[in-house]
Amino acid sequence: MRGIGAALLGVWLILQGLQSLIGLRFAYDHLILAVLAIVAGVFLIIRR
Repeated sequence: MRGIGAALLGVWLILQGLQSLIGLRFAYDHLILAVLAIVAGVFLIIRR
């Protein structure tokens, strides 16, 4: 549970990179990535 914020941030970065690099698209991708970014940020702030 300690590194969940960093893990979520890593997933977000990988998905953002794939979207830009190869045009990866899926249903509600912008909504999912926005929620993932918010959740990762909250976990990183709470951890401090």
